[in-house]
Amino acid sequence: MRKKIYVDFSYLVILAATFGAVMVLGAMVAPVVFNPNKILVDVALDHFNSGIIMGEIFHRFSYWIYFVATVVIIYEAAMYKLGQRDAIAFGSAITVIFSSLMFSAVYSPKILSMQAIGVEATQSDTFKNVHLASELDFKILAVGLIVLFIRRLLLLRLA
Repeated sequence: MRKKIYVDFSYLVILAATFGAVMVLGAMVAPVVFNPNKILVDVALDHFNSGIIMGEIFHRFSYWIYFVATVVIIYEAAMYKLGQRDAIAFGSAITVIFSSLMFSAVYSPKILSMQAIGVEATQSDTFKNVHLASELDFKILAVGLIVLFIRRLLLLRLA
């Protein structure tokens, strides 16, 4: 029983840390990376190169997202097997898993491949649509993470 407490706590820490990382990347890192002229002096960094930097940040973050998706799958499957089934936790876990995989396996590689083609590819409507979809997916991931965190915390409290 003691091990389960550590597993539950670790799971909640991973969910909270990932939510925090998503918020920091979206609300703090992106605005700084895309507006370097407000901070730097005598350094010209255009929008394309800012996008390259942001793309690399998200590419590296994708490894963590894959890890989180794997942890959510394993933990939620174990809870299901133990009979601790909850519709809200299940729905938010599915949301976290699919939005994580969409972001890491679809949107990030697609954006990076279009950036590798050059500036003209990043100015296309296709790139704008993929980028918009990735932003929406990232927001869905944040909502899924916070709902899953709160629900699992409440379920632990009730147990």
